[in-house]
Amino acid sequence: MNTGIFKQIFRRSWILALLGIWVTLALNGCNPSQFKSQAAQVPQLVRSMLSDPQTFNYPLNQDASTTTLLGLLFDGLITQNLITGKVEPVLAESWQISDDKLRIVFTLREGLKWSDGQPLTVDDVVFSYNDIYLNEAIPTDARDTLRIGESGKLPTVRKVDERRVEFSVPEPFRPFLLNTGYPILPAHALQKSVKTKDTEGKPTFLAKWRIDTPPDQIIVNGPYKLERYETSQRVVLRRNPYYWRKDDKGNSQPYIERMIWQIVESTDTSLVQFRSGSLDSVGVSPEFFSLLKRQEKQGKFTIYNGGPAAGTNFVWFNLNKGKRNGKPLVNPVKSRWFNTVEFRQAIAYAIDRQTMINNTFRGLGELQNSPISVQSPYYLSAKEGLKVYDYNPQKAKELLLKAGFKYNDRGELLDAEGNRVRFTLVTNAGNKIREALGSQIKQDLSKIGIQVDFTPLAWSAFTDKVSNTLDWEAALMGLTGGLEPNDGANVWAPEGGLHMFNQKPQPGQKPIQGWEVAPWEAEIAKLYIQAAREFDEAKVKAIYAETQQITQEYLPFIYLVNAYSLAAVRDRVEGIQYSALGGPFWNIHEIKVTD
Repeated sequence: MNTGIFKQIFRRSWILALLGIWVTLALNGCNPSQFKSQAAQVPQLVRSMLSDPQTFNYPLNQDASTTTLLGLLFDGLITQNLITGKVEPVLAESWQISDDKLRIVFTLREGLKWSDGQPLTVDDVVFSYNDIYLNEAIPTDARDTLRIGESGKLPTVRKVDERRVEFSVPEPFRPFLLNTGYPILPAHALQKSVKTKDTEGKPTFLAKWRIDTPPDQIIVNGPYKLERYETSQRVVLRRNPYYWRKDDKGNSQPYIERMIWQIVESTDTSLVQFRSGSLDSVGVSPEFFSLLKRQEKQGKFTIYNGGPAAGTNFVWFNLNKGKRNGKPLVNPVKSRWFNTVEFRQAIAYAIDRQTMINNTFRGLGELQNSPISVQSPYYLSAKEGLKVYDYNPQKAKELLLKAGFKYNDRGELLDAEGNRVRFTLVTNAGNKIREALGSQIKQDLSKIGIQVDFTPLAWSAFTDKVSNTLDWEAALMGLTGGLEPNDGANVWAPEGGLHMFNQKPQPGQKPIQGWEVAPWEAEIAKLYIQAAREFDEAKVKAIYAETQQITQEYLPFIYLVNAYSLAAVRDRVEGIQYSALGGPFWNIHEIKVTD
């Protein structure tokens, strides 16, 4: 998951790419007319999230919707323009890269302040990196993308003078500039909590800025600050009076005074509200596209189509051969199936992805074959030689027979020892599209004799299985994407926090005995390191092309469909620069609401 905080979203920290919809509303869910009249005197935009925020502590957050919300509260040194892809200054007004590519010196803007009026200084930058992001005692996914090269060494950060800060790396690292975009945090509010330990010897920072924290204690530097949070109802943000941005005429930005994030668990309800004329925007799911398109002119809104979304969605198997407390994580019989490459390739051939596009996505999507976003300059297409798995159940059966599987007289698939091939596929419950995909996969695989027990789970139970207990067989999920493949380094590094198909225990988790890395896994990790060291763009593209070929050959993830990024926005909302990478509101400081 790459723009202000969207840069961090695209770093693919443990973030679910929910195929669910971000919705922008203009009313209070319980009493819209009352809330609207109370706030009519100020420009406001109300957005929605599908669940309550998990935390207001950015480094500890692992939820996509919460990360988007936090993007309005915090700025980093730099950002990435989601239209041009260029790196742009934010808290830093400029930077200089040394000739040997080992140092970047940033110069901060003058007069920066926190939301409590305190000065934002170089000391805050040094604190944010040295005490938080680079601190092994703080369990943050940000650290994975800051590790350099094969050694995995971390950069060093030091104060040069009152306005300049230097980042140094042990070896040239091409993506390093983009990796300096993490939010800067306030030393005066948080430093004590990093140094103070609780009864278990952990920094009390781990308990800071929870969702029950009084809003005035959450000190921020972004365009908005927290005004209030009402559990299961809404999060209200107010414009940060100390925010640094001004437009060309000297007017303070952002222009919108209040942002309200309504907590709406049903996207169907949001659609009804949008159609009634009460809402400013709604994410457009494939099933409702035709309906809304017919109402576009009459309803005075525009449907924006950003083309294929930046994220991925896929099926994957638990390839972990390890044990916990002497017990295999995966049934050894099934583990042999899952770790057979022909088995995974057969599954890929047996899934009818075009029918997914036609039925579930109503034609509003494209076949997906790569872990790298189609918007990235390093994306390898099928036309350029990437191996793909078009629907071919006969080919699937041939691969299974070649691998030693066989069929009984009822057409059921058995392994060489006569075991019926049956496994459980899990996903997160409540996501209609993902549940529809899972149901079709169950049906498709039954045609090649495999029984799939499709089981949607509550989000907390699902994430506990795939990232903690590792007690699962197959799963259906997605990840966010971006322009720079190295943002997904923690997916492909065997020790990475998102190496989900063969997960190594993360800090604080129970150890695993017998965990091993396949040669192809190690090769992908090696190539990612090479790509990060290389500055010749043609060579970088060639290296990433090879990684995509390996992933499609060995299929740690079986990619499915890339849906189009669609949103309907009322015409009274001006300044939209729609991007599949960031949606309609990535440039929130430039957007106006007119009545």
